[in-house]
Amino acid sequence: MKTWFITGASRGFGALVAERALRKGDAVVAAARNPQAVADRFGDHPNLLPVALDVTREDQAAAAVASAVERFGTIDVLLNNAGFGLMGAVEEASAAEVEAVYRTNVFGLLNVTRAVLPQMRKARSGRILNISSIGGYRGAAGFGVYSSTKFAVEGLSEALHAELAPLGIHVTVVEPGYFRTDFLDAASLSVSPAIIADYAETAGRVRTIAAGLNHAQPGDPAKLADVLVSFADAADPPVRLPLGSDTVAAIEAKHAADRAILDGWRGVSLSTDFAPA
Repeated sequence: MKTWFITGASRGFGALVAERALRKGDAVVAAARNPQAVADRFGDHPNLLPVALDVTREDQAAAAVASAVERFGTIDVLLNNAGFGLMGAVEEASAAEVEAVYRTNVFGLLNVTRAVLPQMRKARSGRILNISSIGGYRGAAGFGVYSSTKFAVEGLSEALHAELAPLGIHVTVVEPGYFRTDFLDAASLSVSPAIIADYAETAGRVRTIAAGLNHAQPGDPAKLADVLVSFADAADPPVRLPLGSDTVAAIEAKHAADRAILDGWRGVSLSTDFAPA
């Protein structure tokens, strides 16, 4: 039996993974701003511990992890799932909006990870799954600030992967594409109220497309949850796990575009080294 610690567990991917982990017989520490929402969804389950957690609060992260270890003795899998989106051109986003999304998506992930790691290091084992996005691999108009937070998650995950592998702890950054969750609803996606007409054909067009895409996304969240629960048992897990045909297509397209840059600008790129002795 594994013990999962899942942030943002009251809905979306977090709730679906919690549901499957419990069904498998694992223990789940379901962290949410409102733990009552977790209790209402899953009922009184012997392997479930709902805990109050605002990931932006370092003290709450420490308290939630302490409660988890007291109840189950260990944390085997950390799923950093809590986060939200911000839509709008980079210039349209206010400083307060940028700070808020970074506080949750980046600093919140760090708060929880730092709280869990001492226990995992002591056990010399553990899995950390950090939910990123297709936007964490390539930025796109209209989601620039949000993508930048997920780029940060990607970089942190790669570094953690290198730092923790010798200690028996595996880190993977999960890159979902567009899945049919409530991510594009107001509860999960903040939209900058400022609109600059010059961005009508770029970020403005994305605002319109996103409204039409809501609840018509190609990805099946139930299948993603199934994959993640099985992935927790995978031997030698990769540093990144792309999920969804749109993510695969986006990664392949970026690889091709980067190859074209290297081919076209190789001489310039190599010209900045000191001349060989």
